[in-house]
Amino acid sequence: MPDAAPQRSDALRNRETILQAAHDAFAESPDASLNSIAKRAGVGPGTLYRHFPTREALILAVYEHDVGRLVDSVPELLAAHAPLDALRSWFTTLASYARIKHGLGEALNSAAAQEVTSATWPPVSAAVRRLLDACADTGEVQPGLDPTDVVMLLSCLWRTADTPEGALQAERLLDLAIHGFRP
Repeated sequence: MPDAAPQRSDALRNRETILQAAHDAFAESPDASLNSIAKRAGVGPGTLYRHFPTREALILAVYEHDVGRLVDSVPELLAAHAPLDALRSWFTTLASYARIKHGLGEALNSAAAQEVTSATWPPVSAAVRRLLDACADTGEVQPGLDPTDVVMLLSCLWRTADTPEGALQAERLLDLAIHGFRP
């Protein structure tokens, strides 16, 4: 969660570097230590703890940061890909973020975690709405699909194993869901 006071550019750079290092470390192992993350980011433990005083604060900041980047990627995805391909790519990335989040277990079962999840829902819902509308405009999906229903349905994607077999299963599940979205 961002600090209330404005930060210097080097502090913002450090924060961004820590978040990326933590994202990568947690993707490899939910048990990554804060000291290993600081080392990976090229900062001292004190710098990490100034930005993120607890493990939970870091985990939640990584999740919030990842979701923010994903939401912000929608215009670029739609510019570079056909709408249905953009929707597929977006949900595949969301699933990978959610797998990391779910792998962090108890750290994400707190009131603070619920606050972050609640805060990220409106932008996620708006991003899904934009993707669905673009797909509907090209006739690839029926108009008026509810983003909440689509996210709920596609939540199966982040329950697949993080293996090559799990990726194939996620593709099949995505195909089944998209078939149901068609007009």
